Amino acid sequence: MSGDEDDWLALKPREPSPSQCCGSGCRPCIYDVYEKALARWERAKAEQDKSLLAEKEEQSNNSELNPDTFTAFSISSVEQLTEDTYQYKFELPGNSSLRLSLGQHIVLRGVVNGLEVQRAYTPISPGNAEGYFEVLIKSGCSFSGLSVASLLPARLFCSSAREGRTGRCSLASSRRLRLFFHAHLFSLTCYEAGLMSQYIKTWKKGDMVFWRGPFGGFPYRPNKYGELLMLASGTGLAPMLPILQSITEDEEDETFVTLVGCFRSFGNIYLKPLLQELARYWNIRIFYILSQESSLEKLPWSYQENTYTGRLNEDLMKTIINSCRRKPFVLICGSSAFNQDMSRYLKSAGLEENSSFVF
Repeated sequence: MSGDEDDWLALKPREPSPSQCCGSGCRPCIYDVYEKALARWERAKAEQDKSLLAEKEEQSNNSELNPDTFTAFSISSVEQLTEDTYQYKFELPGNSSLRLSLGQHIVLRGVVNGLEVQRAYTPISPGNAEGYFEVLIKSGCSFSGLSVASLLPARLFCSSAREGRTGRCSLASSRRLRLFFHAHLFSLTCYEAGLMSQYIKTWKKGDMVFWRGPFGGFPYRPNKYGELLMLASGTGLAPMLPILQSITEDEEDETFVTLVGCFRSFGNIYLKPLLQELARYWNIRIFYILSQESSLEKLPWSYQENTYTGRLNEDLMKTIINSCRRKPFVLICGSSAFNQDMSRYLKSAGLEENSSFVF
């Protein structure tokens, strides 16, 4: 093989491994990015013009968030919120902003022992925050908001791959994936969480971390819904916060909000001061469901009235819905099992399928 041919092969984009797909249905998916880069490489090789590959390098050096390529952002602070959850603040150049729409997520890339893994997170800072963005990250073996893509065949995730070519992620569309997911949920998510946790635990102030996006989002408009019922499990609280803050900061928005946060214990509730502040608004109610608490007596008195022990079940869901001041539109974010349970409870309570949105 000639030296020139070796040079071209060295420049050829590498096909992503399944671990590089976060499984969140991003558009473009990492496989779409690969196909675009491969097409550019094939064109450059056909024309024997390596300058056509410069676009990739220019995008990689861009200081702004980009859905196609990963951009490095510096960690400016780290705050531990609970025994296994941290709030990370990232610096943006100048007074720039991510300009996120409500509920949009971004994708983190990490490399552990040579294996690249990616996961999606929703910033908890306002989408128009200037000079920074903040992310809530839980470490350890937990499946709330995790991707199982790193350990499953890519054909289960990508709709066009099932047609014989690599393509865009379509997590919810594969019945085979759902069956595989339920059969292997615990071991897969623990392994995936362990890999990313190893990477995240090395972070310290000043480190550069790679992100791309934004993706997804909830198309919210002020006063579009009479009441929003937010059902969040653990770090599923993240996409709810920017929406809540948007409502409370808009004097013209009179939407009622009932937030139901599901946590293991009182000590595992994230961002208590912020949630307490939001609950002071006339149109905001916040309930807590604590699965591992057996009694409310040891809780601060200000929490006892709006806290339940046990799990959010069908009967409690009906009670909460009946207490809503207007017919609610429901937002759901948590593990796959949590999301499915909530959807089933809502259906049992008589809510139409088009009356909910799952992040």
